[in-house]
Amino acid sequence: MMYAPEHLTEKRYEKYKAALRPYDWFPQIETLDFESLAESDRVYLQDFGIFNSELEEESFMLRVRVPGGRVGAENFAEIAELVELHDLTLLLTARSGIQLHGIEADNVLELFNRINAMAGLSTWQTFGDNVRNVVTDPFDGRGSSCEIEAFPIIEKMHDVFHKNPELVGMLPRRISIGITGMRENSWPLFSNDLFFGLAEKDGEKGFNVYMGGKNTEVSQPADIFVGEEEVVGFATAVIEAFNRYGLREKRMKSRLFHMIEHYGMEQVKDFIAECYEKPWRTAGKSLLHKRHFGDTEKLRDGTYGYRYRTDYGLIRPDEVKKVSEYATRHGAEVRIGIDQQLYLLGLPDETVSFTVREASPTVVACAGSEYCPFSYWSIKEEAHYLPQERLVEHDIKVGFSGCMKGCGRHKHADIGIVGLRNSKYGKEDKSARIFLGCEYTEGKRPAEVVFRTIPLREMNRMVTLLIDEYEASGQEDFEAFTSNVLNRFHESFVEFFFLARRESGLDVRLDPDMAPEKLAAGFGKRPYVKVAMTEGYAKASDAIIRQLWHAEDVAVVRHVDPSKRRSR
Repeated sequence: MMYAPEHLTEKRYEKYKAALRPYDWFPQIETLDFESLAESDRVYLQDFGIFNSELEEESFMLRVRVPGGRVGAENFAEIAELVELHDLTLLLTARSGIQLHGIEADNVLELFNRINAMAGLSTWQTFGDNVRNVVTDPFDGRGSSCEIEAFPIIEKMHDVFHKNPELVGMLPRRISIGITGMRENSWPLFSNDLFFGLAEKDGEKGFNVYMGGKNTEVSQPADIFVGEEEVVGFATAVIEAFNRYGLREKRMKSRLFHMIEHYGMEQVKDFIAECYEKPWRTAGKSLLHKRHFGDTEKLRDGTYGYRYRTDYGLIRPDEVKKVSEYATRHGAEVRIGIDQQLYLLGLPDETVSFTVREASPTVVACAGSEYCPFSYWSIKEEAHYLPQERLVEHDIKVGFSGCMKGCGRHKHADIGIVGLRNSKYGKEDKSARIFLGCEYTEGKRPAEVVFRTIPLREMNRMVTLLIDEYEASGQEDFEAFTSNVLNRFHESFVEFFFLARRESGLDVRLDPDMAPEKLAAGFGKRPYVKVAMTEGYAKASDAIIRQLWHAEDVAVVRHVDPSKRRSR
C-alpha cells in the first residue's frame, strides 16, 4: 500500500505547535471533556503522558517517567493500589518506565494528578515530541564495576528539560538519552539518540558521546569526550540544536539520526557548538566491556541485588505490593531496568523468598495487540513460544516487537523477532520475521532481517536451531557467535542454511572458514540446493518455505494504516 503524501508529511503536529505551545495549552486539562476529545486535544495530551486513540476512544493509557528507573518501594506500592482500585493493567517499559492501561475517561485526571504528586515521578514528556525518560544501568551507583554514578547527572538533566516551556512537545521528534558510568555493560544503550558511555581521557574518567541511535539504528561515535560535570551542559546543547535545526518536513524523517544523515556528523557538531559555546575534547578510550548478569548479584558494598522476573513487563498489583513490602522490610531499593524487570538492591543476603517465574528475563517485549493499536500479535502471550530455559541459560537477549516500529528493540538484541500477519499457512494467520547480526555491547551494528517469514508454530524450533548452532560453535556467548560466525555470511545465506537444516534434519555445521557453496553442498542433491547454485540463496529459501509450510508463494508483508487493519 502506498500512502498519499499527506500521510507522510504530517505537518499538523507542527501547525499545533505553532498555534499554541503545549505548555500554554496545559491549563485546559483541568476542564477538558475526556469523553469528547478533538484531534488537537489528543495530540497535546501526549505531551503530558496521556494517550488516547480514535480507534479506542473510551480507553486511556497513562505513561509514567521514572528517571534512572528509580521508582522506590513506596511509590510502587501506591501505584499498585491505584491499579487495583481502578482495575488497570500495569506494564513496565523498555525505558525503565511504567504504563497504566485501561483507564476510563472519568478517572484520567485523578490518576494523572496522583502520579504527578509522587516524589520523583512524572507523566510529562513521556509521549510525543519530547525528551523521553533518561535511562541507565539498573546497578548504577551500586554495582561492583561502577566508576561514576549516573543518577545525579540524570536528575540535573531532568530538571533542565522536564517542564521547560520551550521544549515540552516542541521538538521535531522525540529524543532518547542513555548514560552509564559502569564498566560492565549488558544493555542495548546504543539504541538511544544520545548516549554517554564510560570512557577515560588523560587519566580522567568521563564519557564518550554517541549520537543517532533509535529502535532501528545504533548511535555513532561523535569523537567527543565530556567530563562528569560537562554532561548536563552538553546534553542540553544537543537538545537545543536538535530543536533549532532538526528536520520537520516529514515525521518519518525527523529523528536525530536523520538530522545527522542529512547534514553529516561534523555539521551537526557545529550546530551543537553554537549552543554549547565552549570547546570539547576528542573521544577518550571506551571502558565498556560485556558481562552477563544473573538473578542475584553481589554489590560493591557487600549487599545483594536481585532481579525479580516479570511476565515480559506485565506485573500484577499483588506482585507489586509483595515486592514493595519485601524491599521495605529489608531496607532495599526498587528499580526498573530497561529489560522490563524489577531490581531490588541492598538486600542483606542472596536468599530471597520469591518463586522464580519461568518467563525469560532476557526477553524484551512490546506491549502487544491488547494494549497497542499498531501491534499485530499478543506479544506477551506469543513470547511463551520461545525456548525459555535455553535463553536464560545462555543469557541470550531477545527483542520481540509486534510491528516494525520496533518498541521491543528487535534490532538491538541477539535475536530479534517481529510479529506479522499473513494467511499463507492455511488456517494460521501469524508469522514472524527473525533478525540477527546485532553487535550491541560496543554499538557496532544493529540486527538485520534474516528469516523473512516463519510461522508462529515454527518459531521455537527455529530459535532452538540457532541456539544449537551457537553451542556447537564454542563461542563464549551469542554476541561473539554473531560477530565471529553469523556475520561472516550474507543474510540470505544464513536464512537458507538454517531453513535447509530444518528441512533436511542434517547436522551440517556453519563453519565460518568454509565458503557458502561448500556448506550448501553439505545438504546433498536436494532440489533447493540446485536452486541455490543457479538462482541464489533467497530463491532457494523460497523453495524450502513452500515445501515446508505449503505456501503458494512467500508472504509479502505490507504495513497498512492501523485504522484499516483486521480487528484484534
